[in-house]
Amino acid sequence: MATTTVPEVKKVAPVNLTANAVTKVKEIMAQQNPVPAGLRIGVVGGGCSGFSYSMQFENGAGMMDKTFDMDGLKVFVDATSVMYLNGCIVDYVETLEGAGFKFENPNVKSTCGCGSSFSV
Repeated sequence: MATTTVPEVKKVAPVNLTANAVTKVKEIMAQQNPVPAGLRIGVVGGGCSGFSYSMQFENGAGMMDKTFDMDGLKVFVDATSVMYLNGCIVDYVETLEGAGFKFENPNVKSTCGCGSSFSV
């Protein structure tokens, strides 16, 4: 009798964090008390152009969340945000003007003048 093996399906994250971003998030998480379980990335309504990005620490995944592992960092994305973040890359950059997380999202059609919100 032949046995068949089902290939393991790898979850592809809609949003990816660069090594710099993962390192910075882990660094900030380590300073929290208690240490959170992971990072939630999402899209929320609001701002000049309609949507803005959201990043916050979480103690666990919600019922409708997708959970992804990025170099040992758990990233939670809610089901609605998945479609807006598909192909998005989050980086952590430090420049003379300041430091912060930068979103490169191929789905964005336009951004507002202040750069804090976008439309799709």
